Amino acid sequence: MPTAAILDVDGTLVDTNYQHALAWFRAFRQHGIVLPIWRIHRHIGMGGDQLIAALTSDEVEEQKGDDLRAAEKVLYLELIEEVHPLSGARELIEDLRRAGQRIVLASSAKPDEVDHYLELLDARGIVDDWTTSGDVESTKPEPDLVLAAIEKAGEDDAVMVGDSTWDCIAAKRAGIQTVAVLTGGFSEQELLDAGAACVFESIEELRANVEDTPLR
Repeated sequence: MPTAAILDVDGTLVDTNYQHALAWFRAFRQHGIVLPIWRIHRHIGMGGDQLIAALTSDEVEEQKGDDLRAAEKVLYLELIEEVHPLSGARELIEDLRRAGQRIVLASSAKPDEVDHYLELLDARGIVDDWTTSGDVESTKPEPDLVLAAIEKAGEDDAVMVGDSTWDCIAAKRAGIQTVAVLTGGFSEQELLDAGAACVFESIEELRANVEDTPLR
């Protein structure tokens, strides 16, 4: 059994991906850029420092990146009360705790957003640590966030649980495996192609089959 579980937060433990997609759509539109929401969704899970250039260009990132990120934060916070934990999320944390694993929640969100998710999950007292935007210079698909979470866990033997191709790529670059769920809106094949060891429809299905995963 691995000694640490690195749990992605957005889209894996809490249902935020579509609120983020809508907030980014509105932020881009405020700055005269209209993008199809499906294209934005395909990049959710990628950090804001990477997403703007990936969706538009390096020139837009250079000229408008900071303003777009600031706008997205305000617009997302208008929607954050609609966010709920995904079914089985806290129970998964409890399962891993009972199994004796160290648990770190991996997020590059701002500290106030992470605090909100910790309250939603009632997880502050049962996880070992968590990351925020202040812990990383480059977000997913770069491995910085996963490496920061591994460092906080104090264990090199770790497994990631995530919902996006960006989680899988970042974990692979950090040298650990990923157990993926479909709750982020990416397909099973996309997640496997990105490096997931196995894919489950939901956290509940993962919990029921955890013995067949690298988390066993």
